[in-house]
Amino acid sequence: MSRARSLLVLGLVCLPALAILIGLGLWQLQRLAWKEALIAEVAARASAAPTEALAEADWARLKPEDYEYRHVRVTGAYDAAHQALVFRALEKPRGHFGGQGYLVMTPLLLPDGASMIVNRGFVPLEHKDAAGTAPAGPVEVTGLLRAPEPRNWFTPADNPALGEWYTRDPAAIAAAFGVARAAPFTLDADAAPDPAALPEGGETILAFPNNHFEYALTWFGMAIALVGVFVAYAASAARRL
Repeated sequence: MSRARSLLVLGLVCLPALAILIGLGLWQLQRLAWKEALIAEVAARASAAPTEALAEADWARLKPEDYEYRHVRVTGAYDAAHQALVFRALEKPRGHFGGQGYLVMTPLLLPDGASMIVNRGFVPLEHKDAAGTAPAGPVEVTGLLRAPEPRNWFTPADNPALGEWYTRDPAAIAAAFGVARAAPFTLDADAAPDPAALPEGGETILAFPNNHFEYALTWFGMAIALVGVFVAYAASAARRL
């Protein structure tokens, strides 16, 4: 095969590869725009004044994107006898307490007979006893609605009989305690006026990985490198003709 034909074949091979690399870079830029819009929407929802919670009649048709991080208020009475302590390592707390501990998940019985699992906040391991002090009587709770927490291969199995929980799963918690008409989402309570109060509310994590720009630069960089290699090879081949 002549050098000219070899160069043509190499060009035909490189062109689809170049198109793929550029396409991947453009796709990452599209993902960047989507992620930035999502972050802005979440920030707006979380910082908005609390509104009335979603009606039970709407729960079945809701998708997480319809309610996630919406700031709401609900009234009801805590069922402190039925609490799930979900193990959590709070690495970057907003309040005084962090490290290993628990999210205190307590059913809130609503006036219409339905219920909602409320994440009353974080308690460190050494203050576990503070989880059992849910206020009695009618309360108003404000906070952020959260979708059920997904599991992965490394999530230990819950053991309700031993009080061992590892995910914010309202359906599992409601089933374990016989809580009727439970919402398919949970509510992360806002921080209490007293910064030293436990459980420590207001610890919802509002951080989302956003590396799409770096990924785009990587794909575009590989495209430029491919062009550079081809040009260098073509120049070398031309000198030998």
